[in-house]
Amino acid sequence: MSSSKTSIIIPVYNRAKELAECLESIKNQTFQNYEIIIVDDGSDEPVGDVGFRVIRQENKGAPAARNRGFAESRGRYVIFCDADVVMRPDMLEKMNNILDENPDVSYIYSSFKFGWKKFKLWEFDAEKLRDIPYIHTTSLMRREHFSGFDESLKRLQDWNLWLTMLEKGYRGKWIDEVLFIVKSGGTMSKWLPSFFSKFDAKYQDAVKIVKQKHNI
Repeated sequence: MSSSKTSIIIPVYNRAKELAECLESIKNQTFQNYEIIIVDDGSDEPVGDVGFRVIRQENKGAPAARNRGFAESRGRYVIFCDADVVMRPDMLEKMNNILDENPDVSYIYSSFKFGWKKFKLWEFDAEKLRDIPYIHTTSLMRREHFSGFDESLKRLQDWNLWLTMLEKGYRGKWIDEVLFIVKSGGTMSKWLPSFFSKFDAKYQDAVKIVKQKHNI
């Protein structure tokens, strides 16, 4: 087991510019007990020397890249951070402290901004989680409670993860602060809550698939 308390896993596909800004925000964290594992998911121009470990694989999609990164990680806590995420300097410190202080909690999530739009969120609500995907992938979780991403799903893999963990009795805790920004137009631009996607047929099909899988 690594001495790093937190593993930060970053899947990347053709987002070199965004990755640089993401890494800079991690370097500026007040919490520094981490390892970074970057999984280059078959980028047209491979990720070069960025000062952290880079694993290159053929293009298999973000869920497979995240699972690969997790398999290579050793931290006690794990967070998945896409290349278009910019962390507030105290994000990792706050999340780590609250997870330390709440042994009955499996993961910590926060409010965030997606481009210009603020997603304030709310206290953990299992029934609401069964109804809509509101918890972002970039949440700090206990290693032993991570259930893996379903690589067969094309969308809403994060929602499926939280539902799978919920079925195992694992619950989250909310930080009522905006701790990161997702740059619009990046890999997470397909992530939208149901109230933005109710007219998106592909999104609704994905919702049905996940709900059927969990008998919701």
